[in-house]
Amino acid sequence: MSAMVSTFLVSLSAIFFVVDPIGVVPLFLAMTAGDTKQQIRSTALRACLVACGMMLFFAVFGRVIFQVFAVSLGAFRVAGGILLLITSLDMLRARPSSTRTSPTEEEEGVVKEDVAIVPLAIPLLAGPGAIATAMVLMARSGTSFVSALPVVAAVVLTFTSTYFILNASSLVQRVLRQSGVAILERVSGLILAAIAVQFIADGAKDLLK
Repeated sequence: MSAMVSTFLVSLSAIFFVVDPIGVVPLFLAMTAGDTKQQIRSTALRACLVACGMMLFFAVFGRVIFQVFAVSLGAFRVAGGILLLITSLDMLRARPSSTRTSPTEEEEGVVKEDVAIVPLAIPLLAGPGAIATAMVLMARSGTSFVSALPVVAAVVLTFTSTYFILNASSLVQRVLRQSGVAILERVSGLILAAIAVQFIADGAKDLLK
């Protein structure tokens, strides 16, 4: 039981910080400017459902993808760790990560009528870093259904909290202000950097065996 709790806490912190719903709040506000409360709620719900479904899909079928492309878990851990490290360094500098979305995609999102799927769900919430994190965590947890539960629960809880954060995005930004969001970004980035280094170290050990 203690191992499952430990796996859940590590998974939750890694997935929540790489999804980074607080950092998405300013973009979400820009993309939903002028929308009614009902429209904002609907956009947040659909974005979180799609992103959660995408993360769970890659987490569950990650091993099959490894086999199809003949990629070892060690190699994917190193690649995922490097991707997370790049994201964490951008978070430490409190700037948008280019691994999640580009300025062009952000500008297109502001003028699109429906932004729930692209770019909110993909790639802002379920970007390459988040998908890689879910796949690595699931691969580390083992092959049994019970061992996979902590990772699945962490993904579901992350996007449940993300929905409430996005739904109350205007309140979050008023309370935290720009400086508060930047502080949270840096703290999250530091924790994410440590997790990324651990991923790389684990992957390197696997490759050297």
